[in-house]
Amino acid sequence: MKIVNYGSLNIDYTFRVDEIVRPGQTIAASRVTRFPGGKGMNQSLALARAGMLVFHAGSIGTDGLFLKELLEKDGVDCRYLRVLEDTGTGSAFIQVDRNGQNCIVLNGGANRMNTAEDCEQVLRDFDPGDWILLQNEISGVKGIIDAAWKKGMRVIFNPSPMTDEVLDYGLEKVSLFLMNEDEGMRITGKEDTDGIVRAMAEKYPGAEIILTLGEKGSLWSDGKRVVRQPALRVRAVDTTGAGDTFTGYVLACLARGCSVEESLEVAAKASAITVTRQGAASAIPARAEVEAG
Repeated sequence: MKIVNYGSLNIDYTFRVDEIVRPGQTIAASRVTRFPGGKGMNQSLALARAGMLVFHAGSIGTDGLFLKELLEKDGVDCRYLRVLEDTGTGSAFIQVDRNGQNCIVLNGGANRMNTAEDCEQVLRDFDPGDWILLQNEISGVKGIIDAAWKKGMRVIFNPSPMTDEVLDYGLEKVSLFLMNEDEGMRITGKEDTDGIVRAMAEKYPGAEIILTLGEKGSLWSDGKRVVRQPALRVRAVDTTGAGDTFTGYVLACLARGCSVEESLEVAAKASAITVTRQGAASAIPARAEVEAG
C-alpha cells in the first residue's frame, strides 16, 4: 500500500504580534520570520517524520525549490512535484499573538495551477487500495477525488480551508474525513459535536471521520462507534502546524495497523509537541521524540 499526498506547498511569513490585528488597525510586529509551510507539505513531513514513505504531488515555483529540498531531506518522494518557471510558489501571511493563536491569509500561487492532465499523470502509478490524502489549498480537488475513487484508492480528505465549493466535491467518495469542529459544522449544518458525528454518519455512511476538538481533544467515528482522545496540556507557543502534525501522525499509525485508540493518542502527543515550537513544518517532531514523550 502506497500513500500519495496531493497537496499544497507554501512559503510562510510569520508575524509575531501582541494581538491579532483588527479591521482598520495598524500594528507593529515584534519579529518576522520565513518558514516552509502549506498544509500539504506539513502533512507530508508529518507522515515522513512519523516513519512512513509518502509521495508528494503538487506544484511550486522556482522560488520554492528549498521546499522540495526539505521534503527530500526528510525522505518524502518528490517525483510528482512539478516546478513551474512562470508562477511563484504559494505563500501564507500568518499573525501569531502572545498566546500562540494565529490567523492566516493565503496566496495560492503554483498550488492553483494543477490540471486534470497533471492528476492523470500522477495517479497512473497508483493502484486500488493505495491511499490519497487531499486538502483544500490546491486547484482541481473535485477532479482528483473523482479520479482516485474510480481507481479504487482510499480517499482521505482534510477540507481545510473550508469553502462552499467543498460541498460539491462528491464527498460520498471520501473514505476518511479529517476535520475540525468548524469544518464539521459547515459540512453538516450542526453546531454540536454529537450532532456533527450523527449527521456525518447519515450523509456519508461509508466514511470514517476524525474530528479535532481543540482543547477538548479529538474523536474518531465510523457511524457505529465513537472513540475519544483528550487533549494533552502544554504551554502553546504557536498552534499553526498542530492540525497537520495530528493528521500525519494519526494516518501513519493507522497505516501501520495500530488501533484507533493508539493512533489518536500518538497523534495527540505529536501535536502537543508541535505547539510548543514556532513555525509549522519546522515544528513537527520526529517519531523518536514522540515515542520518548
